Amino acid sequence: MAVSEERVAIVIPARYGSTRLPGKPLAEIAGKPMVQHVYERALQVSNAHVVIIATDDERIADAVRAFGGECIMTSPDHPSGTDRLAEVMTQIDADIFINLQGDEPLVRPGDIEQLARGMLADDNVSIGTLCHSIDAHEANNPNTVKVVLAENGNALYFSRSPIPYARDSEAATYLKHIGVYAYRRKILGEYSRLPQPMIEHAEKLEQLRLMASGYCIRAFKIEPTSPGVDTPECLEKVRALMAGLTPSPKPALSDVRLVITDVDGVLTDGGIYYDATGECFKRFHVRDGMGMRLLEENGVRVAVLSGRDSAALRKRVADLGVSLFQFGVKDKLTACNKLMSEAGVTANQTACIGDDCIDLPAFEACGISFAVADAPVYVKAAANYTLTSSGGSGAFREVADSILFAQGKGGVLSSALDYAKVMHRMAQ
Repeated sequence: MAVSEERVAIVIPARYGSTRLPGKPLAEIAGKPMVQHVYERALQVSNAHVVIIATDDERIADAVRAFGGECIMTSPDHPSGTDRLAEVMTQIDADIFINLQGDEPLVRPGDIEQLARGMLADDNVSIGTLCHSIDAHEANNPNTVKVVLAENGNALYFSRSPIPYARDSEAATYLKHIGVYAYRRKILGEYSRLPQPMIEHAEKLEQLRLMASGYCIRAFKIEPTSPGVDTPECLEKVRALMAGLTPSPKPALSDVRLVITDVDGVLTDGGIYYDATGECFKRFHVRDGMGMRLLEENGVRVAVLSGRDSAALRKRVADLGVSLFQFGVKDKLTACNKLMSEAGVTANQTACIGDDCIDLPAFEACGISFAVADAPVYVKAAANYTLTSSGGSGAFREVADSILFAQGKGGVLSSALDYAKVMHRMAQ
């Protein structure tokens, strides 16, 4: 460990209750729990003095003790990782605290050394983080957080939107924010007292609380990193990489040529309304209808798949001009394969949207799967992506917009000129 006037502590938060991958820190990779890989790489950071795991679960603590690691038990009630770090600060003798996520088993020790070195070299830097270049395709993914920097390296803003916005199709370069933070002790002591601003609630990014209160965040550029573990698919990719294998390429939104959507719980809120003669009403969202037409007019087919059949459903599909559909389906895997055959596409060119366990066979059939925001936890865990919109509240439109942006067709959503080219064929 390097000798320095200031002590650096690396804290690895490890929660058991991950929504998309419960028990994630204990997931086995190459014969070890994932959190052990992160811990061992952190021990290789030459300018760190302390490495410790912070957890709220005894199962994780037992695993850490079993491989000889150090851990601290923390409250399960912290609203953010930074609040958890502030609790750890009261028990650790250090001046700079680096928050290294426990789902980064491929983290490079040199990147963490660079972050610590940047903090140690300039007392005026109170908060540090990391970023690296990405292409425009990844910049359009709302799950990828982007950052724009001032000339001195301080962050100007973080967003899930692609920033900067490339107006008039001018070239833009993008930086992905890597969620590793370094804080000076004083900042951690102040964090919990800061108000939560609108931009933090809107973007769901806790670093915006600091920026809204006037704090500067210095971002240090590194080379592109290996993936972290957010979903079961990510876990399999990391396992393959650590085994020296080349993972199969993941289907991309830019390749999608067919979107298969469930009805009840996706296009509707799941409510089914009956009168004396039987089912007669369903509530659909007009923005979903617009999203279907926008996809169709931009070369992406839409198919409607439902375990139910009704006059109301058939009328809605007809009004939208959707010609691919399967109603009253019990075997959604077979139905998806039939729809893909009709559309002349492969599984890797197909995305599906679902809300319940009846949709799991469709997830299995299609290359990309989305779960609505109010789907059960186990359905979200099986999907590639979880949407921010609930069923009946624009979930399909969220998928449609993501695909259009990924395929360079975002102008139809934001430009009157581009929209005018298709508006006569639109329906809601």
